[in-house]
Amino acid sequence: MADTHRIVIVTPVFDDWEALALLLRAVDKSLSTIQVQAHVLVVEDGSFTAMPASLGNGLSAAIESVDVLHLRRNLGHQRAIAVGLVYIHEHLPDRPVLIMDSDGEDRPEDLPRLIAAFRETPEQIVFAARRKRLESFVFRVFYRLYCLLHLMLTGIRVEVGNFSIVPAAALERLAVASELWSHYAAAVFRARIPFRTIPADRGRRLAGRSKMRFASLVAHGLSAISVFGDVVSVRLLVSAALFIAAAFGLIVTGTALRFTGTFRLPDGALWLMTALAVVCTQAVIMAFVMAFVVHHARANATFIPERDAPAFVKLRERIYPRELYLYSRKAAAL
Repeated sequence: MADTHRIVIVTPVFDDWEALALLLRAVDKSLSTIQVQAHVLVVEDGSFTAMPASLGNGLSAAIESVDVLHLRRNLGHQRAIAVGLVYIHEHLPDRPVLIMDSDGEDRPEDLPRLIAAFRETPEQIVFAARRKRLESFVFRVFYRLYCLLHLMLTGIRVEVGNFSIVPAAALERLAVASELWSHYAAAVFRARIPFRTIPADRGRRLAGRSKMRFASLVAHGLSAISVFGDVVSVRLLVSAALFIAAAFGLIVTGTALRFTGTFRLPDGALWLMTALAVVCTQAVIMAFVMAFVVHHARANATFIPERDAPAFVKLRERIYPRELYLYSRKAAAL
């Protein structure tokens, strides 16, 4: 059974140093209530502002060390998480890994419940499933529309994000899952790794403002859907085929009724149905081509996180207790 009294926390950060400092202290306090020791790996995602020297101050209870993994360029938080998971798999392969965002919206006070659930089923990933969101009304409307689109295209409900705890065995599987480079949660679903969820409200940012803009949020959502590209292409193909069958059925029925004099369609109705049939035929052809392109791409060599992600790491810096390490794939364990 996995030792749940010592865990690794992976959190990506991009210029959110103030929020991260507050998060580390809150995590330190929360974990101390359940006697869990943690090593924290901060994945610094190509920030433009310098990391403050005081970042590791105020830690004394549950966090035993904090390392900052500096990346060569900004990759986005999903790929930063992928780099962090690969690094942990390589250097600390036997510990459970807890993934959380650095802004505080993944609430530190939920850590005891997440770890308790993991202790019940240590062979499964445990996700925090969102119950209450604090974003604006407009954001929630677009989010619901996205959830509906995701369900229609992939057949999977959107319930979870990054906030989760991962057993070492699952981390080994994720390290070779090319989908991890696009979206962490979707990669878990795609790799068919066993998981469970516990309800958790989304918290408020501890400091600063989100760097995510509307375009970034849309790109993030599309990344999740793209992981299921083959499923999406087949669903689109079947839907388009059903539409073209319905359109041609209406044309045949309308033509038969017109010539028998049973019913006279309004002028232009047959032309409109014919145009609809042509559009549906084109959609079928496009969906058919898409299905083959997606399946062909899956047969080719892809990005393998365990093999390729370390190329984006610049160095690792220990800020608590303070030391400095140059990164090497052959370096000693953290």
